[in-house]
Amino acid sequence: MKRAGQTVGILQARTGSTRLPGKVLLPVLGQPLLAVLLDRVRPAQQVQKWIVATTELPQDEAIESLASNMGFACYRGHPEDCLDRYYRAACAYSADHVVRLTADNPLVEADFVDWVVDQYQQASPECDYASSGLSHTFPTGLSVEVFSFAALEVAWREDQSPHREHVTPFFYQHPERFKIKTVRADQDWCQLRWTVDTPEDLEFVRSVFNYFGHIRFSWSQALDAVLLHPEWISKNCHVVQRTI
Repeated sequence: MKRAGQTVGILQARTGSTRLPGKVLLPVLGQPLLAVLLDRVRPAQQVQKWIVATTELPQDEAIESLASNMGFACYRGHPEDCLDRYYRAACAYSADHVVRLTADNPLVEADFVDWVVDQYQQASPECDYASSGLSHTFPTGLSVEVFSFAALEVAWREDQSPHREHVTPFFYQHPERFKIKTVRADQDWCQLRWTVDTPEDLEFVRSVFNYFGHIRFSWSQALDAVLLHPEWISKNCHVVQRTI
Protein backbone atom coordinates (compact mmCIF):
# COMPACT_ATOMS: atom_id res chain seq x y z
CA MET A 1 0.00 0.00 0.00
CA LYS A 2 1.31 3.42 -0.95
CA ARG A 3 2.28 5.62 1.97
CA ALA A 4 0.41 8.90 2.26
CA GLY A 5 1.99 12.25 1.60
CA GLN A 6 4.04 14.07 -1.00
CA THR A 7 7.27 12.66 -2.35
CA VAL A 8 9.77 15.38 -3.27
CA GLY A 9 12.96 14.69 -5.21
CA ILE A 10 15.89 16.82 -4.10
CA LEU A 11 18.87 16.79 -6.42
CA GLN A 12 21.99 18.38 -4.97
CA ALA A 13 24.37 20.23 -7.29
CA ARG A 14 27.22 22.69 -6.95
CA THR A 15 30.08 23.94 -9.11
CA GLY A 16 32.75 23.67 -6.42
CA SER A 17 33.98 20.14 -7.03
CA THR A 18 37.66 19.73 -6.11
CA ARG A 19 38.69 16.94 -8.48
CA LEU A 20 36.72 18.22 -11.50
CA PRO A 21 35.64 21.84 -10.93
CA GLY A 22 32.35 22.81 -12.53
CA LYS A 23 31.67 19.21 -13.54
CA VAL A 24 27.87 19.50 -13.34
CA LEU A 25 27.95 22.14 -16.09
CA LEU A 26 30.35 20.31 -18.40
CA PRO A 27 28.77 19.14 -21.67
CA VAL A 28 27.40 15.70 -22.45
CA LEU A 29 25.65 15.42 -25.82
CA GLY A 30 25.86 19.21 -26.01
CA GLN A 31 24.00 19.76 -22.73
CA PRO A 32 25.30 20.42 -19.20
CA LEU A 33 25.63 17.23 -17.18
CA LEU A 34 23.04 18.52 -14.71
CA ALA A 35 20.53 19.20 -17.50
CA VAL A 36 20.96 15.66 -18.81
CA LEU A 37 20.19 14.16 -15.40
CA LEU A 38 17.21 16.44 -14.82
CA ASP A 39 15.75 15.44 -18.18
CA ARG A 40 16.32 11.76 -17.41
CA VAL A 41 14.54 11.82 -14.04
CA ARG A 42 11.80 14.32 -14.87
CA PRO A 43 9.31 11.59 -16.01
CA ALA A 44 9.42 9.72 -12.67
CA GLN A 45 5.85 8.89 -11.69
CA GLN A 46 6.52 8.43 -7.99
CA VAL A 47 7.93 11.94 -7.47
CA GLN A 48 5.46 14.79 -7.22
CA LYS A 49 8.01 17.60 -7.36
CA TRP A 50 11.71 17.95 -8.17
CA ILE A 51 13.95 20.51 -6.45
CA VAL A 52 17.54 21.41 -7.29
CA ALA A 53 19.39 22.16 -4.05
CA THR A 54 22.51 24.25 -4.48
CA THR A 55 24.57 26.64 -2.37
CA GLU A 56 24.24 30.33 -1.63
CA LEU A 57 27.66 30.98 -3.17
CA PRO A 58 27.70 33.40 -6.14
CA GLN A 59 29.31 30.82 -8.41
CA ASP A 60 26.22 28.62 -8.07
CA GLU A 61 23.91 31.20 -9.59
CA ALA A 62 24.52 29.27 -12.80
CA ILE A 63 22.92 26.20 -11.19
CA GLU A 64 19.83 28.18 -10.20
CA SER A 65 19.58 29.70 -13.68
CA LEU A 66 19.81 26.29 -15.37
CA ALA A 67 17.17 24.80 -13.07
CA SER A 68 14.83 27.74 -13.58
CA ASN A 69 15.22 27.67 -17.37
CA MET A 70 14.27 23.98 -17.33
CA GLY A 71 11.22 24.58 -15.15
CA PHE A 72 12.63 23.16 -11.92
CA ALA A 73 12.40 24.80 -8.52
CA CYS A 74 15.68 25.66 -6.81
CA TYR A 75 16.59 25.98 -3.16
CA ARG A 76 19.86 27.65 -2.19
CA GLY A 77 21.39 26.97 1.19
CA HIS A 78 24.47 26.28 3.25
CA PRO A 79 27.63 25.68 1.16
CA GLU A 80 28.97 22.81 3.31
CA ASP A 81 26.12 21.61 5.51
CA CYS A 82 24.19 19.70 2.89
CA LEU A 83 22.03 18.02 5.54
CA ASP A 84 20.76 21.46 6.54
CA ARG A 85 20.19 22.29 2.87
CA TYR A 86 18.10 19.15 2.39
CA TYR A 87 16.07 19.72 5.53
CA ARG A 88 15.23 23.32 4.68
CA ALA A 89 14.42 22.47 1.06
CA ALA A 90 12.14 19.65 2.25
CA CYS A 91 10.42 22.07 4.64
CA ALA A 92 10.04 24.73 1.95
CA TYR A 93 8.31 22.30 -0.41
CA SER A 94 6.25 20.33 2.14
CA ALA A 95 7.94 16.99 1.63
CA ASP A 96 6.62 13.94 3.49
CA HIS A 97 9.12 11.66 1.74
CA VAL A 98 12.39 12.69 0.11
CA VAL A 99 14.27 11.20 -2.84
CA ARG A 100 17.94 12.12 -2.80
CA LEU A 101 20.01 12.31 -5.98
CA THR A 102 23.37 13.92 -6.71
CA ALA A 103 24.16 15.72 -9.95
CA ASP A 104 27.30 13.70 -10.64
CA ASN A 105 25.33 10.49 -11.28
CA PRO A 106 23.83 11.08 -14.75
CA LEU A 107 23.03 7.43 -15.53
CA VAL A 108 20.20 7.36 -13.00
CA GLU A 109 16.88 7.50 -14.85
CA ALA A 110 13.18 7.90 -14.04
CA ASP A 111 12.27 4.20 -14.03
CA PHE A 112 15.10 3.41 -11.65
CA VAL A 113 13.99 6.23 -9.35
CA ASP A 114 10.42 4.88 -9.40
CA TRP A 115 11.64 1.36 -8.66
CA VAL A 116 13.65 2.43 -5.60
CA VAL A 117 10.74 4.57 -4.36
CA ASP A 118 8.51 1.48 -4.74
CA GLN A 119 10.94 -0.51 -2.60
CA TYR A 120 10.63 2.18 0.08
CA GLN A 121 6.86 2.44 -0.26
CA GLN A 122 6.21 -1.29 -0.14
CA ALA A 123 8.62 -2.21 2.63
CA SER A 124 6.95 -4.23 5.37
CA PRO A 125 7.31 -3.19 8.09
CA GLU A 126 7.56 0.41 6.92
CA CYS A 127 11.12 1.67 6.57
CA ASP A 128 12.60 5.07 7.32
CA TYR A 129 15.32 4.89 4.69
CA ALA A 130 15.90 2.92 1.50
CA SER A 131 19.03 3.03 -0.64
CA SER A 132 20.39 1.41 -3.79
CA GLY A 133 23.90 2.35 -2.69
CA LEU A 134 24.13 0.50 0.63
CA SER A 135 24.19 -2.93 -1.00
CA HIS A 136 27.22 -2.14 -3.18
CA THR A 137 25.70 -4.31 -5.91
CA PHE A 138 24.83 -1.60 -8.45
CA PRO A 139 27.47 0.31 -10.43
CA THR A 140 29.02 3.07 -8.35
CA GLY A 141 26.94 6.14 -9.17
CA LEU A 142 23.64 4.36 -9.72
CA SER A 143 22.46 5.75 -6.42
CA VAL A 144 18.97 6.66 -5.27
CA GLU A 145 18.08 7.21 -1.61
CA VAL A 146 14.57 7.61 -0.23
CA PHE A 147 13.72 8.59 3.33
CA SER A 148 10.90 10.01 5.39
CA PHE A 149 10.82 13.66 6.37
CA ALA A 150 10.51 12.53 10.00
CA ALA A 151 13.83 10.67 9.75
CA LEU A 152 15.43 13.63 7.98
CA GLU A 153 14.34 15.92 10.79
CA VAL A 154 15.86 13.64 13.42
CA ALA A 155 19.17 13.57 11.53
CA TRP A 156 19.10 17.36 11.05
CA ARG A 157 18.61 17.92 14.78
CA GLU A 158 20.96 15.29 16.16
CA ASP A 159 23.80 14.64 13.72
CA GLN A 160 26.83 16.37 15.21
CA SER A 161 29.39 14.52 13.06
CA PRO A 162 31.65 16.17 10.47
CA HIS A 163 29.79 14.28 7.70
CA ARG A 164 26.70 16.47 7.30
CA GLU A 165 27.81 17.25 3.74
CA HIS A 166 26.90 13.63 2.92
CA VAL A 167 23.33 14.01 4.28
CA THR A 168 22.43 10.39 5.09
CA PRO A 169 25.22 8.66 7.11
CA PHE A 170 23.31 9.26 10.34
CA PHE A 171 20.65 6.80 9.14
CA TYR A 172 22.84 3.81 8.38
CA GLN A 173 25.24 4.51 11.23
CA HIS A 174 22.32 4.16 13.64
CA PRO A 175 20.44 1.03 12.49
CA GLU A 176 19.07 0.65 16.01
CA ARG A 177 17.09 3.87 15.50
CA PHE A 178 16.01 3.66 11.85
CA LYS A 179 14.35 0.92 9.83
CA ILE A 180 16.57 0.53 6.76
CA LYS A 181 15.78 -1.10 3.42
CA THR A 182 18.82 -2.17 1.41
CA VAL A 183 17.94 -2.34 -2.29
CA ARG A 184 19.96 -4.91 -4.23
CA ALA A 185 20.70 -5.68 -7.88
CA ASP A 186 20.18 -9.19 -9.24
CA GLN A 187 23.93 -9.44 -9.79
CA ASP A 188 26.96 -7.69 -8.38
CA TRP A 189 28.01 -4.77 -10.61
CA CYS A 190 29.92 -2.74 -8.02
CA GLN A 191 33.17 -3.04 -10.00
CA LEU A 192 31.69 -0.64 -12.57
CA ARG A 193 32.18 3.09 -11.99
CA TRP A 194 29.38 5.29 -13.34
CA THR A 195 29.78 8.44 -11.24
CA VAL A 196 31.56 11.59 -12.43
CA ASP A 197 34.32 12.88 -10.19
CA THR A 198 37.34 13.04 -12.52
CA PRO A 199 38.08 13.76 -16.20
CA GLU A 200 38.33 10.00 -16.78
CA ASP A 201 34.86 9.51 -15.33
CA LEU A 202 33.47 12.18 -17.62
CA GLU A 203 35.11 10.50 -20.60
CA PHE A 204 33.43 7.22 -19.65
CA VAL A 205 29.99 8.81 -19.29
CA ARG A 206 30.36 10.63 -22.60
CA SER A 207 31.18 7.31 -24.28
CA VAL A 208 27.91 5.83 -23.03
CA PHE A 209 25.76 8.79 -24.06
CA ASN A 210 27.51 9.15 -27.42
CA TYR A 211 26.82 5.47 -28.11
CA PHE A 212 23.07 6.02 -27.77
CA GLY A 213 23.04 9.56 -29.18
CA HIS A 214 20.14 10.51 -26.90
CA ILE A 215 19.27 10.44 -23.19
CA ARG A 216 16.24 8.14 -23.12
CA PHE A 217 17.83 4.81 -22.26
CA SER A 218 17.59 2.71 -19.12
CA TRP A 219 20.40 1.73 -16.80
CA SER A 220 20.03 -1.89 -17.94
CA GLN A 221 20.45 -0.80 -21.58
CA ALA A 222 23.52 1.18 -20.50
CA LEU A 223 24.85 -1.92 -18.75
CA ASP A 224 24.44 -4.01 -21.90
CA ALA A 225 26.32 -1.38 -23.92
CA VAL A 226 29.11 -1.09 -21.35
CA LEU A 227 29.63 -4.86 -21.28
CA LEU A 228 29.95 -4.82 -25.06
CA HIS A 229 32.65 -2.11 -24.81
CA PRO A 230 35.25 -3.04 -22.18
CA GLU A 231 37.43 -0.23 -23.52
CA TRP A 232 35.00 2.21 -21.90
CA ILE A 233 35.46 0.51 -18.54
CA SER A 234 39.23 0.89 -18.80
CA LYS A 235 38.86 4.67 -18.99
CA ASN A 236 38.09 5.07 -15.29
CA CYS A 237 38.42 1.66 -13.61
CA HIS A 238 41.57 2.88 -11.82
CA VAL A 239 39.83 5.85 -10.17
CA VAL A 240 39.54 5.44 -6.40
CA GLN A 241 36.12 6.25 -4.99
CA ARG A 242 36.18 8.72 -2.15
CA THR A 243 34.83 7.50 1.15
CA ILE A 244 33.52 9.34 4.20
